[in-house]
Amino acid sequence: MGNQIVNGRDASASPSKNADRDRLEFGNAWAYAPSLESTDHIRIPARHELFIGGKWQAPKSGVYFDSTSPSTDEKLSEFAEANAEDVDLAVQAARTAYDKYWGKMRGSERAKYIFRIARAIQEKTRELAIIESMDGGKPIKESRDVDMPLSAAHYFYHAGWADKLEYAFQGRKARPLGVAAQIIPWNFPFLMAAWKIAPALACGNTVVLKPAETTPLSAMWLAKIFEEIELPPGVVNIVTGAGATGEALARHPGVNKVAFTGSTDVGKKIQALLAGTKKRLTLELGGKAANIIFADAAIDQAIEGIIGGIYFNQGHVCCAGSRLLVEESIHDLVVDKLRDRIATIRIGNPLDKNTDIGAINSRKQLDKITRLADAGERDGATRFATKCDLPAKGNWFPPTFFTGVSQSSVIAREEIFGPVLAVMTFRTPEEALEKANNTMYGLSAGVWTDKGAKSLWMSQRLNAGVIWSNTYNKFDPSAPFGGFKESGFGREGGRQGLRGYVEID
Repeated sequence: MGNQIVNGRDASASPSKNADRDRLEFGNAWAYAPSLESTDHIRIPARHELFIGGKWQAPKSGVYFDSTSPSTDEKLSEFAEANAEDVDLAVQAARTAYDKYWGKMRGSERAKYIFRIARAIQEKTRELAIIESMDGGKPIKESRDVDMPLSAAHYFYHAGWADKLEYAFQGRKARPLGVAAQIIPWNFPFLMAAWKIAPALACGNTVVLKPAETTPLSAMWLAKIFEEIELPPGVVNIVTGAGATGEALARHPGVNKVAFTGSTDVGKKIQALLAGTKKRLTLELGGKAANIIFADAAIDQAIEGIIGGIYFNQGHVCCAGSRLLVEESIHDLVVDKLRDRIATIRIGNPLDKNTDIGAINSRKQLDKITRLADAGERDGATRFATKCDLPAKGNWFPPTFFTGVSQSSVIAREEIFGPVLAVMTFRTPEEALEKANNTMYGLSAGVWTDKGAKSLWMSQRLNAGVIWSNTYNKFDPSAPFGGFKESGFGREGGRQGLRGYVEID
């Protein structure tokens, strides 16, 4: 078989002397005129109250905080900051709804409400996607084509389980737990709400949801959907605020279950907080996933998997493939192709349909990414970053990767949660396995090879809860997601995800 030609040169050869010129010419071919999603029809209220017992209520705290767009630094709205008294009212409303009707309701009736939520999301996909991109900074095509359809799919899927729980647990009787406290992160605000709310409602529980303080806007739109479909009052309550609000919610004695997605440090604090109580707990925490490429893999396909696994989501996913393990014989080829490919990535306005990478969620997160990337250079790794003009306002970081990374380097050990990739090499499957498992995390991994037996061998030995083969970051509501070690415990999605919301007789 002849060598593959990319951009007029032999792709199997070492990088040419004109590689920088080739990359520049290749990048120019991908210049697009702006194609902005219209926001004329979006009306964001100046202030948002708490959603408790089916009504909008001013916070007892009397305190509000601002939410700004990470791509423009402009204030979007202000949100109520719930204190312990507000949280208590929300838990009481959830308990009343559970005792009075939701916990006793036939599964087929609960399914109708969950199905209506899914249909409403489908009908409002464009509006919801715009809100998500404005508030979180992610590209509109990710919000529109991934987050919203997948959110609707989770509600549809769990609506189907609501009246079939006896089949989920081999004929054993499943009983709801009661009130579920759910605390979600800023990286997938609307989707994470769906991951948690849908199974809780399907199993007969009521919910108090706390979105991240930097991305509360789409949760307010979700509350409006609950109003429109006439979800019984108190079945889902939404309280906004920062860490103190989440702590008050986790501490509340009226809560039967706590589900948390976020950082490992906060997850450990919640676990310590609940120690000695009878509350059920599931944690989906950090990750430092290894994306492993063997020499027999389809290289171009793998490159797209790498790009999608770390850059197109700004690295803002706990399962981001932030460690790239490449078989030594193809290291130079993969690095050269990776440099060519990220030169074509478009960074800018999240509402531009051509944008591949949007804004970093917050200044605090940008500072963390910058600090860790700089530490990688100090550790001796070689940095490559796309040369591009970043917008003057907002939080931006160019797609970046490092070569010559050692196992002890900070960028190979710590979760960066940004578009930064650490490239390392291996010679044998055993070495790849050892390096991949050399982390405190155990959330996800990817294996790229043309040999099915090799993929299965690696997958059986990788210490990760979710493993993709010849693809990356593919999700389905019927497939369980979760990790172990310091990536947490419990599963979300699939039949296994229902288990965290029921007692089994």
